[in-house]
Amino acid sequence: MLTPEENDVLTQVTPGTPMGDLMRQHWTPVCLSEEVAEPDGPPVLIEALGTRMVAFRDSEGKLGLLDELCPHRHASLVFGRNEECGLRCLYHGWKFDVTGKVVAMSSEPEGSPLTQKVRHRAYPTMEHGGFIWAWLKKQDKPLPFQPPAFSPTGKERVSILKIRVPANWAQITEGQIDSAHSSSLHSSDMIPARVDSAAADDTSWYRPSTDKSPQLQTQITDYGFHYAAIRRPIKNAATHNYIRVTEYIAPYISLIPPNLSYNVATVIVPVDDTSSMFHFIAWGDAETTPDTEIWRAFAHAVPGEDINPLTWETYGTMGNRFHQSRERMKEGDFTGIKGIPNQDIAMWVSMGAVVDRSTDILGASDIAIVEFRRLMVDAALAVRSGASAIGTDPAVRHAAIAAFQGMVPKQADWRELGR
Repeated sequence: MLTPEENDVLTQVTPGTPMGDLMRQHWTPVCLSEEVAEPDGPPVLIEALGTRMVAFRDSEGKLGLLDELCPHRHASLVFGRNEECGLRCLYHGWKFDVTGKVVAMSSEPEGSPLTQKVRHRAYPTMEHGGFIWAWLKKQDKPLPFQPPAFSPTGKERVSILKIRVPANWAQITEGQIDSAHSSSLHSSDMIPARVDSAAADDTSWYRPSTDKSPQLQTQITDYGFHYAAIRRPIKNAATHNYIRVTEYIAPYISLIPPNLSYNVATVIVPVDDTSSMFHFIAWGDAETTPDTEIWRAFAHAVPGEDINPLTWETYGTMGNRFHQSRERMKEGDFTGIKGIPNQDIAMWVSMGAVVDRSTDILGASDIAIVEFRRLMVDAALAVRSGASAIGTDPAVRHAAIAAFQGMVPKQADWRELGR
């Protein structure tokens, strides 16, 4: 359990908060590349860490990320005209290039010195692994960009689904590092089977264990922490364990144990203190990794069918019980909710926008949750005291970090698996 004050440190991410300052020492994935794929296409509203911005790709294909409100009279640039290498505010015609430089002021006299005095806030950006990444810390040179662990070379197939969730980032991240819940909540989609390793097809995932109560062991790392969920396998139980090693790469990324066809990762970016962007990722070899369309269909997260394509919110809500079917439950479906992410989202949203961690009761299966909470509260308070943020050591090679799953001899050290 955390005190209410510690819970605030963990969950609050707006400018000036310890966790918000920690996150701003990292490159932040603010939107998908597909959202700004078209030169001179529609500007996109970006919300991250309590800050509202607008992203656009100009006539030459350059990316721009500006504060949302025009500095003139504070109208939103989301409505602006993206044309001729700049974003023009509709209200009075002020136009900005991708660096925030004023290139036109329709409402001002020709030759006005105001054009040289005004500079709109622009953020450095990078494009990699299907995301647009931004450096959101003010008045600070960005750290060198490191390719994320889910796209170490940039040549992998990376298929991403995106959902806006009305819940704080920490309770969603706790869902990514909680191996025990999958044996219950996702039991109709992650099916125990007499297989030698985790497998997947177009409808389900398969696991070589029926054990719903894994033994957990954790270890702090210089980028976050990792832990092993050790289960009794269906086959060779006398000599082997079934081990799943999850990696938490602070502050945004979790690497979920893979299957034989592809790897799995999540990226959780706070919109503000009470909502988050959840990204569920399949990545790996193009021959075995589902493409974006198939991945979203598998997860029942298709824009226009399951997701509002403008806001990325699910059509499932607490009000309609996330389309839960009690009839399917009677027929054997454990949750009655279609799609692994939607099952998770129903749980996260049901907790309330910010869960009260001073009253929850934790058990042996929650060791990773305890580790995450203590690690990140301490890391945020360290940043407030002037320390560098966890995971920013340039010696850490993110491309070398990998999750693991497999049947291994009982004497094997899980800390060495997957390296």
